[in-house]
Amino acid sequence: MTQASPLELLKQARTRFTQKEIAAHVGKDIKTVRRWEKGETPCPAMLEPALQAMLRPSTVRNAGAHDNEANTRIIDLFAGIGGIRMGFESHGGQCVFTSEWNDFSQKTYQENFRDGAVQHTLIGDIVTFPAEAVPEHDILLGGFPCQPFSIAGVSKKNALGRPHGFECATQGTLFFDVARIIATRRPAAFLLENVKNLLSHDKGRTFDVILQTLRDELGYEVHYRVIDGAHFTPQHRERIIIVGFRGKTSFSWDDLRLPEEGPRLASILHRTDGSEPVLPWDGDRFFDHAARQVQPKYTLTPKLWTYLQNYAEKHRAAGNGFGYGMAYPQSVTRTLSARYHKDGSEILVYQGEKKRPRRLTPRECARLMGFPDTYRIPVSDTQAYRQFGNSVVVPVMREVARIMLPHVRALTHAAQAESAAELAH
Repeated sequence: MTQASPLELLKQARTRFTQKEIAAHVGKDIKTVRRWEKGETPCPAMLEPALQAMLRPSTVRNAGAHDNEANTRIIDLFAGIGGIRMGFESHGGQCVFTSEWNDFSQKTYQENFRDGAVQHTLIGDIVTFPAEAVPEHDILLGGFPCQPFSIAGVSKKNALGRPHGFECATQGTLFFDVARIIATRRPAAFLLENVKNLLSHDKGRTFDVILQTLRDELGYEVHYRVIDGAHFTPQHRERIIIVGFRGKTSFSWDDLRLPEEGPRLASILHRTDGSEPVLPWDGDRFFDHAARQVQPKYTLTPKLWTYLQNYAEKHRAAGNGFGYGMAYPQSVTRTLSARYHKDGSEILVYQGEKKRPRRLTPRECARLMGFPDTYRIPVSDTQAYRQFGNSVVVPVMREVARIMLPHVRALTHAAQAESAAELAH
């Protein structure tokens, strides 16, 4: 199935929204939207994510949406700023519960997910929250932090022989909270996301405990794969995705549609040719539209640029690979990290010979992670850099959701049919 073009997405949006609403959403005037619709001027490619976001079920649910899609309930644990949730909402998921402990992340999350029409709870720390109070759900989502597990004195045999052996191996880690909720609520499926190094952490023992817990003790069919976000955005970002199902399925990672060649950095940079969209929620915070340039504050100071060059030269002389990462329009960048706010060294945008490079702006970081321009950034630059550096590549989650959800729905339908048969008897 081919992906819808910006014009096709615009036509879909016009069945549900007025030209005025679309114009306000994408940061253009009504005349521009009208010209796009009539074919007088081509729809720009960068319009696509904004229209996709507008068509998401959380924005306005289409009256013709399939009930089985609209009723796939998800919970969002260690939610960050909601990147995993966005991927599942684009395929009909409905979030019924969120947990995120960081106050700044909560602020961004609440600004972008307005759950007034849905019975929804957002809590802080999941550690003290009773599993029985988590609402029923079909899919548990969680980008849980990687923590070392203490497995001293607990053999696999002993752990497997206990009804809740995972408590011995994982108590005191945040994975324990995922496991206790799965054990109590028994969702049809789960998706867990983590850094690639989880596979090799503590010589593989950490990952062994996770698999043992999910497969052997909780009884789920488990599949995992490392996926590079570079298939969808101009950033190398390898993350392990672990998915599990309560029953047997025909799920296969082979069903993923991963573009062989992803976009390049130019696709997410602010445009200096006059085509940069004016986003009402950003204003000129990141980009000076009148001057057609990125705000000067994102260019490295002479002192910082000198420091980074000297630091890189020092490590080169010592035979180390440490240093800054210069990025060009045709680049695929290094991984954006939560420390980007400190010096921006892993992704420095080239600005020409004899010119100092600059950091990505927070809006460009959002684009680098696959967030649409409709996503609002209500926090300081420092917090925004931390949040996007800790987040997920949204299109990766959207693609995983696409291949997961048919199997989840099959399991939930089978469970409903079984319950109905029992009641009939």
